[in-house]
Amino acid sequence: MTVKGLVCRNCGKEYPEAPVSICEECFGPLEVAYDYEKIKEAVSRKTIEGGPASLWRYKALLPVRGAPVDLGAGFTPLRKAENLGRALGLKELYIKNDSLNPTFSFKDRVVSVAVSKALEFSFSTVGCASTGNLASAVAAHGAKAGLTSYIFIPADLNPAKVAQALAYGPNLVCVDGNYDQVNRLCTEIAGYRNWAFVNINLRPYYAEGSKTLGFEVAEQLGWEVPDRVVVPAGSGSLLTKIWKGFRELNDVGILDGGPPRLTAAQSAGCSPITTAWRSGGDIRPVKPDTIEKSLAIGNPADGRYTLKALKETGGTAGSATDGEIIEGIKLLARTEGIFTETAGGVVIGTLKNLVERGEIDPDERTVAYITGCGLKTQDVLRQALPEPVYIRSDLGAFEAAIGHAHRQVAGEVA
Repeated sequence: MTVKGLVCRNCGKEYPEAPVSICEECFGPLEVAYDYEKIKEAVSRKTIEGGPASLWRYKALLPVRGAPVDLGAGFTPLRKAENLGRALGLKELYIKNDSLNPTFSFKDRVVSVAVSKALEFSFSTVGCASTGNLASAVAAHGAKAGLTSYIFIPADLNPAKVAQALAYGPNLVCVDGNYDQVNRLCTEIAGYRNWAFVNINLRPYYAEGSKTLGFEVAEQLGWEVPDRVVVPAGSGSLLTKIWKGFRELNDVGILDGGPPRLTAAQSAGCSPITTAWRSGGDIRPVKPDTIEKSLAIGNPADGRYTLKALKETGGTAGSATDGEIIEGIKLLARTEGIFTETAGGVVIGTLKNLVERGEIDPDERTVAYITGCGLKTQDVLRQALPEPVYIRSDLGAFEAAIGHAHRQVAGEVA
């Protein structure tokens, strides 16, 4: 086994493997520590390429000993986005489309790792605090593993995400409050219930699943590092773990060179990381006010580490307004045929803004991470889309409708 244990990201204190996430010395967050020399002996480009077409092709770099709880998450497409690139003025833009995972978001990666670890620790109940996508991923993987699931969400969550989570049969608890309040409640429950909360007491293991989004992009680019990646940022964990993923491939000799320039994308209505980055100050908690619910984390747990990652890689941070989020969703759909949820709208909207500000070089090889499917947040688009054409079932009605539409367009152009 290549896992050495846990280590505090602040003070460096080491711990054995256990379902804990906070350092008892300095209260800093814990993360998994590996023996990279052992990994270097066990893994190569060839062994990875011969693995399953899922995140588990990278098992040597993940903290799971036995057979994983695997619904097939990972190894999602990386597509060259030529149409969108032309629209934005970028010569080499790629979309990493993680909306094609089993429950239609990147959360399947982290949950596959966390629920696998919950079984190793002999838990019989898994849970989470969620803004939507994590709810479905935990419920689905919990069902596959035969575990009881308790899912806690803000009561104003997108209806489609609530319906999807309920389909897997969990105990779903709607809390009157925002995500930060839900998370505090779950932290209290985890303190006296012997439950595996994937993003609380299992957080060090859970977060490791996000590294595979770095691993896959490197592999899919022919074991090369892109110049820049644009990542949606809520807690900041996804961005920092993608950063860790690129560094680890370098540490074990699979990649040459450092990680790409990291770019954090946030909603303007909840942008504590972007605000801190642009002001040069510390993270200040905010109250979310945005249509984007999945990134609406006003007090990001990994905020300070995200700022460190941006600084060390020469990256940046930006944001998109609610209107720009909707336009980003529509632009990606119109140009590349990819229907993303609001988090993807944040990524495309932020990318567009940063290109226009001159903060992203048009010649950079850029990868934009799309982390969830648009079917989850259809409600936010309804008022921004045109009405369909309604006709009787005959050719004359069709011709009349088409003629009317053409006259409208001609009038608008004139």
